[in-house]
Amino acid sequence: MSKIRKNVIIIGAAGRDFHNFNTYYRDNNQCNVVAFTAAQIPDIDGRKYPAELAGSLYPQGIPIYAQDELPRLIKEFDVDMCAFSYSDLSYPQVMAISAIVNANGADFLLIGPKETMVKSTKPLIAIGAVRTGCGKSQTSRRIIEVLMKHGIKVVAIRHPMPYGDLVAQKVQRFATVEDLHTHKCTIEEMEEYEPHVVRGNIIYAGVDYEAILHEAEKEADVILWDGGNNDFPFYKPDLMVTVVDPHRPGHEIEYYPGEVTLRMADIVVINKMDTAGPEDIQTVRDNIEKVNPKAIVVDGASPFCVDKPELITGKRVLVVEDGPTLTHGHMKIGAGTVAAKKFGAKELVDPRPFVVGKLAETFKIYPNIGTLLPAMGYGEQQVADLEKTINNTDCDAVVIGTPIDLSRVVKINKPIVKVEYSLQEIGSPTFDKLICDFLTDKKLIKADCKCK
Repeated sequence: MSKIRKNVIIIGAAGRDFHNFNTYYRDNNQCNVVAFTAAQIPDIDGRKYPAELAGSLYPQGIPIYAQDELPRLIKEFDVDMCAFSYSDLSYPQVMAISAIVNANGADFLLIGPKETMVKSTKPLIAIGAVRTGCGKSQTSRRIIEVLMKHGIKVVAIRHPMPYGDLVAQKVQRFATVEDLHTHKCTIEEMEEYEPHVVRGNIIYAGVDYEAILHEAEKEADVILWDGGNNDFPFYKPDLMVTVVDPHRPGHEIEYYPGEVTLRMADIVVINKMDTAGPEDIQTVRDNIEKVNPKAIVVDGASPFCVDKPELITGKRVLVVEDGPTLTHGHMKIGAGTVAAKKFGAKELVDPRPFVVGKLAETFKIYPNIGTLLPAMGYGEQQVADLEKTINNTDCDAVVIGTPIDLSRVVKINKPIVKVEYSLQEIGSPTFDKLICDFLTDKKLIKADCKCK
């Protein structure tokens, strides 16, 4: 006799997994979610998805375990199916997890957009990427800039990063830098939210993305989905923009679910062309043509601005880059690194002899980070360890390539160089024209727009 409800584990990393539960499983009488597993993000296992968010079928909430416990959990809970629900893994990595699931008797499931995308009542532009660190954030800022130029009230919604009190984080609205403190944001959250609010934009995030969308729609002409990692959107886009990275040629068709975002794209941005080799750019261009020949391709550069280049020239510098980009994004270079090399740093100081606490654990998990320091700050202890590591490091200056003013979060006892970067289109088409076309089609501006 078959079970009335199938036992399910959702394999995740505190983001897509919660959304898949909310949209696909929360009110599903045919399935019983017995557990979440957690990976990529430190210190999120050992908690619960709270009853207040889990719905009437889960009055006790749902426990969250480390992904390493998956074989035991499948057997202990008599699991029928495991739903893979996080992003930026290579195809061999995804299938290795599938092998573990199948070897222990359960089915392996990838839930698609049809079951999880929520439809907005407002026009919606989605920004995604094929890997972490391609340049989604600067692409989002560029598009918002164009929308604002036309007098459009745009509200951004960011892919989730809920690592604290999930009930309190159900729906979060950020309009000022002070809001970041009120909501006790991690460094990773600040890196995504702060660039929006300092430009005068409202950005939402949280846990329940249907509830978030309803709130955002109340104050927006256009919704902009600012994606995370290389995930496909939580909302059904009217215009899908995907960013690819010629510093990692071939990855656009080798990582899950990055290739999904590439195949879905209406517009593909080839970013960082100013610092990439011509052969690598051509590889990316060929792969776009192979899997999505109908997409409009925008050539782009990532120019950067350095506030104190004289602190780099001839100096021994510690370069601090965006954390996720260096860890599961596997990047070997960032804006800080490019700036250090351009302005003639004498040496990029290796932080590894000076790392402490949880940052030491990060280097063990991701041993290929090399001589860069990831700005990890998922909790108070990591932030404290980051501060101590920077201050311990024997260097002349600290080059900060993160999207936020890191010195506002940690107290640094050395001279600081801040690196800011943006998206700049090369040739045509440009986002001025493409967004103008979109707004005209949605009847938000007149057809005689001068951008045409």
